[in-house]
Amino acid sequence: MSAKAPLGPPYARGAMAYVLAGGRGSRLMELTDRRAKPAVYFGGKTRIIDFALSNALNSGIRRIGVATQYKAHSLIRHLQRGWNFFRSERNESFDVLPASQRVSEEAWYLGTADAVYQNLDIIEDYAPRHMVILAGDHIYKMDYEQMLAQHVESGADVTVGCLEVARSEASGFGVMHIDERDRIIDFLEKPADPPAMPGKPDVSLASMGIYVFDTPFLFDLLRKDAEDPNSSHDFGKDIIPAIVKGGKAVAHHFARSCVRSATEQEPYWRDVGTVDAYFEANIDLTDFVPALDLYDKEWPIWTFAEITPPAKFIHDKDDRRGRAISSLVSGGCIVSGAGVKESLLFTGVRVNSYADVERAVILPYVEIGRHARLRNVVIDRGVAIPEKLVVGEDPELDAQRFRRTSKGVCLITQSMIDRL
Repeated sequence: MSAKAPLGPPYARGAMAYVLAGGRGSRLMELTDRRAKPAVYFGGKTRIIDFALSNALNSGIRRIGVATQYKAHSLIRHLQRGWNFFRSERNESFDVLPASQRVSEEAWYLGTADAVYQNLDIIEDYAPRHMVILAGDHIYKMDYEQMLAQHVESGADVTVGCLEVARSEASGFGVMHIDERDRIIDFLEKPADPPAMPGKPDVSLASMGIYVFDTPFLFDLLRKDAEDPNSSHDFGKDIIPAIVKGGKAVAHHFARSCVRSATEQEPYWRDVGTVDAYFEANIDLTDFVPALDLYDKEWPIWTFAEITPPAKFIHDKDDRRGRAISSLVSGGCIVSGAGVKESLLFTGVRVNSYADVERAVILPYVEIGRHARLRNVVIDRGVAIPEKLVVGEDPELDAQRFRRTSKGVCLITQSMIDRL
């Protein structure tokens, strides 16, 4: 057994972050054909999971576990390459925990709670005083130390990270009904008539899928839940509602611990679980003053950084000028006599002469052929766009060839290109 974690603040040093990263992410369509949702690229060079992991690291947490399940190879490879700097001699640890039938030879992870239960022995070896349970598929910056401090000071059995959302939009969330002291008095899963917050009739409080527990309490709860044949072994469906009814559950408001630089006006949190939401959150980063500041040195987003040459822009004729306007262009990219506007080019993208790209999210190592015209697209990794391909100008033709969303965004994969 490891030495006991310290009792007093900062509480993060004695905590363990446990990231649930096994989701299918089916609403991202072909983007998750080969990778889990947390492994999907975001923001020019990072993956979605890097935000939860960076929040934990920046908060002072030095013990992290990541539970993986579906299509996990891309995710595990990213974690091995980008998050391998933790040192056991500094009482640090980083464990990748695939579903491996460790409890039963017939059971993979049955739910989010079971994904923790099946690894209790590993967690016990580290003896953390608190467990911070995190979803690995949201984009936000948050100081978990603030949430841990509230948990300790309130004497809660569980503290639930909560986000204020418009009541009219809250039916898609798990909604917390709280009293004036932030104690959760009811938990409603996707209610038709969401309860309003005290004093805010048009606002509801939605769960972020972030929970803080005292470790012994959580272990007892998970062992009881594992023995319940009627449980779905899920935090949102089983564990949290049970504590609300029989214990003390307290809401932690995201606005209290959201990390914001001087340029960020509002607390930023996004679920990028659909192609439209994913596209919009990426394109938002091209704004003159984006709602999410990726340039904040006080709260860096850590990731695996490939060794690449600088981005390159070549040719300077009126009809053949390499340029990028209001765009994020990563290392290894070459914009050769082409125009790029309001777009994100991930590592190693090449845009060839006379191509015109606008409002595009282009994942690593894509090559765009000459004279192509692309607008409102998401292009998967490694796709070769043929010369003179036009996307974003004929909705009916786009829908026949590619995955076109209700908002007019086209997702393009290599298999779609091969069928042309």
